Amino acid sequence: MRALLFLIPALIHAQPGFQYFISGNPADVRTKTTPGVLLAGGGKDVDAAFRWFLARAGGGDALVLRASGGDAYQAYFLGLAKLDSVETIVFKSSAASRDPFVLDKIRRAEAIFLAGGDQWNYIRYWHNTPVAEALNDAIRRGVPIGGTSAGLAVLGEFAFSAKHSTVTSAEALANPLNEKIAIHRGLLRIPGLECLITDSHFSRRDRMGRLLVFLNRIRAESQCQSVRGIGIDERAAVTLDETGQAQVAGEGSAYLITRAGSPSFHVTALPTGTVFDWGKWTSMTGRTYRLTIESGVVKSTSAGIYGTQ
Repeated sequence: MRALLFLIPALIHAQPGFQYFISGNPADVRTKTTPGVLLAGGGKDVDAAFRWFLARAGGGDALVLRASGGDAYQAYFLGLAKLDSVETIVFKSSAASRDPFVLDKIRRAEAIFLAGGDQWNYIRYWHNTPVAEALNDAIRRGVPIGGTSAGLAVLGEFAFSAKHSTVTSAEALANPLNEKIAIHRGLLRIPGLECLITDSHFSRRDRMGRLLVFLNRIRAESQCQSVRGIGIDERAAVTLDETGQAQVAGEGSAYLITRAGSPSFHVTALPTGTVFDWGKWTSMTGRTYRLTIESGVVKSTSAGIYGTQ
């Protein structure tokens, strides 16, 4: 009976700055982890991608970090993988980013996942705090990390912060200097995600235009000679292992975009099931094309005006 009770999510801590939930064994275990990154596009979660991610915890403790919501991932994770426990910390303010209890949970986790919501909360609560240091230490130790939607947004070296609310492709293309186009740099340092920005809900919310504008901004304002963007559809995910092999899972596609020296963008659209070399940033099975922005309109260099893919 006691073991059964441990599987029921329980609100253990409700401090002013955070809430804490746990399902599973409350005692800490240490297991061997395997590095990896889960990049999920939002919407319905992709079971196969999450199984891949959680298996890298080696049966240890998975930690979900979020700034809204509750313990929804706990039963889902425990149903997908053999884990010692699943814990959730819901941040309510930046005070939690200096709390010894929160920092200890991050340091002891064998997998860390960032849920959806509003990425500005992650950035404003975590930037230049001990939580950011603890997360980057975990990444260096080989703890797998992942995120969906807002959690995906902050995984790259660059992130659309949503500090001034979200921005549509139409708004970004019409005014590339719009204050809504707020780019943050350096919250997390994940190998392979340097000079890269992510975007989620990609085709459904028609986000190609805004991602191209983000890439132009980063190319102009950073030291990156080549800037990359990845747009991931809802119900799709990309898994990246420690060797640099990546795979698209779920439904929909992933879009690999490069902005280098020329003003055009090289795009590779990868359907579900595609395995590709992350370092080479392309695939023989993908559909490739070039896009440009002309007078606030995204155009293909070979097929006229670009539409939602």
